Amino acid sequence: MQSLQEQIKAHEEEIKSFNPASAAELEAYRIKYLGTKGIVKEIFGGMKHVPVEQKKEAGQLLNAFKQLAEGQYEAFKHLQDGDGKKDAGLDITLPGKPLPLGTRHPLRMVENQIVSIFEKIGFSVATGPEIEDDWHNFTSLNMPEHHPARDMQDTFYVSQNPDWVLRTHTSSVQARIMEQGNLPIRVICPGRVYRNETISARAHCFFHQCEGLYIDKNVSFADLKQTLYYFVTEMFGADTKVRFRPSYFPFTEPSAEMDISCTVCGGKGCSLCKHTGWVEILGCGMVHPNMLRNFNIDPEVYTGFAFGMGVERITQIKYQVNDLRLYSQNDVRFLKQFQSI
Repeated sequence: MQSLQEQIKAHEEEIKSFNPASAAELEAYRIKYLGTKGIVKEIFGGMKHVPVEQKKEAGQLLNAFKQLAEGQYEAFKHLQDGDGKKDAGLDITLPGKPLPLGTRHPLRMVENQIVSIFEKIGFSVATGPEIEDDWHNFTSLNMPEHHPARDMQDTFYVSQNPDWVLRTHTSSVQARIMEQGNLPIRVICPGRVYRNETISARAHCFFHQCEGLYIDKNVSFADLKQTLYYFVTEMFGADTKVRFRPSYFPFTEPSAEMDISCTVCGGKGCSLCKHTGWVEILGCGMVHPNMLRNFNIDPEVYTGFAFGMGVERITQIKYQVNDLRLYSQNDVRFLKQFQSI
């Protein structure tokens, strides 16, 4: 027993301090200690001379020694390849593996640009919940229950409570801002919205909006037009033409749709503008007096305007994307096109 202890002690220090610099040194260590004629096997052979009453203690000692020798070998095994002979160490002088560059999503890029344009003229950013109650999403916006305008925004109701829905527009954020009663109001409201649409190249069950609201004394339709003129020239260029068409929205009166001259054909007619020379980009109008009254804002003192645009629509026009589904498919080939923008 004492002889085994002396043999193990004679080799422990060397094993613990072993630090090979190459696969050749590691292989020499393996042969010396773990080979068929190695030191570990040789010391194990001494078990036959140990008295029976000491064999259990000797076995524990030998197993610990074997685990130490094998552990050191495993710790440096990365120096060898699969056959244990060829040096496969790390060469730190070689150039590193290139990492692919990421980029912002095109919708996020355009949304940030829209927000930045309006921030320059005093608009602040407001956000709200995507799961909204009926009051903020419909009723307070001059769309009471059974109002036909709700059919235009067929949406997803939360099953636990029929009064809660996935918001159909970020107008609900405007409602929450007006509810606070801090006048004047000048906000831009970006965010994701949901509608029960059949998914196609031109529609999706979710999309993104940027809506704006300005309420103050003596706000007129002329202020609305000049604000949107400024936005169009900043987003699409000074040569872009604008036109307004009468329309209907329950929360504005009068209401209008705003078109711009097609950025692809310059107004001559193409597939993007359906050969009309014009592309619709947003809806707008003066805030309806009933909507102001719903939030205890006196329509005889305050007036305001609101507008809303789809971020996907603006991105389609700006970058000529012809399929809305591309925005949510996570196709790297599509997203890589925006790395240099």
